[in-house]
Amino acid sequence: MKAAVVYEAGGPEKLIYEEVPTPRLKKGWSLVKVMGFGINHSEVFTREGKSPSVQFPRILGIECVGIIEETSDENLLPAGQKVISIMGEMGRAFDGSYAEYVLLPNDQIFPVETDLSWEELAAIPETYYTAFGSMKNLQIKKNDQVLVRGATSGVGVAFLNLLKSRFETIIIDGTSRNLAKRDVLIQAGFDDVIEDREGQLQTEKTYNKIFELIGPATIKNSFKHLNEQGIVCSTGQLGGQWFLEEFDPIIDIKANSYLTSFYSNNVDETKLNQLLEFIDENKTIVKPEKVFELKEISKAHEYLESSRSFGKVIILNKELPNDEDR
Repeated sequence: MKAAVVYEAGGPEKLIYEEVPTPRLKKGWSLVKVMGFGINHSEVFTREGKSPSVQFPRILGIECVGIIEETSDENLLPAGQKVISIMGEMGRAFDGSYAEYVLLPNDQIFPVETDLSWEELAAIPETYYTAFGSMKNLQIKKNDQVLVRGATSGVGVAFLNLLKSRFETIIIDGTSRNLAKRDVLIQAGFDDVIEDREGQLQTEKTYNKIFELIGPATIKNSFKHLNEQGIVCSTGQLGGQWFLEEFDPIIDIKANSYLTSFYSNNVDETKLNQLLEFIDENKTIVKPEKVFELKEISKAHEYLESSRSFGKVIILNKELPNDEDR
């Protein structure tokens, strides 16, 4: 099979597209034919050598959509079954989805029922599932004023699409460090764009709910823009800081307000199908912003890391039109 292998830490050029042996079936695991997958910032960090537990060489990829090719559990995972897999130790402790086939533990493979195209489905797993879980934890009501901190990210755009499909008139603002992206954010559906300058929001506005994707680096500042009884949901770590430092919960959590979080490893078949039902019922937009082929994986990473990056980037395991036709 074809796969992208990382032999040593470094830039996008370290993703080597080559022929490798197709994994062999073993007890408790099944072989999935990968139809597509999203590219995630955590995979960029791993490629750069910032995941100490990951040993190279490694095929990266923490999510995929596909079809059961060979199974060790014919009852729960019959051959031909459409499936999604997210997280676990995929692409970290064992080889992941940057390939034509991936061997996965059965308890990490989730059967799904959906009529979405592979392109649409490939945009969903990590990104829309993370946004969906965070949206539920934020307990959003139709009259809330909502801020997405890190709005240009795939999860930020997914959150916008989920929320606007449920509450068409809800006010959702987004933040960006680069106001050159203002027009594309407004076009995507955000009501206003707030500059995030060196971790400080350049506004006096306050909100009922804040979806915090920059993470520990900016949580304290987010609370300064939260209304009483409001909620901050810390989900992303795009600010490159993993832990809250010099954070006093009594002082730094705004009076009579709340801090919650969501982690996409909190996943099962029921929760994933609830997301797909929500998307179907609300006619949620799930189209990715950028689509690449597996052989273009280095180019996909380059795009995700560039100043041009916006929304969800996916790989489809099929031949695509020429660049100018996409």
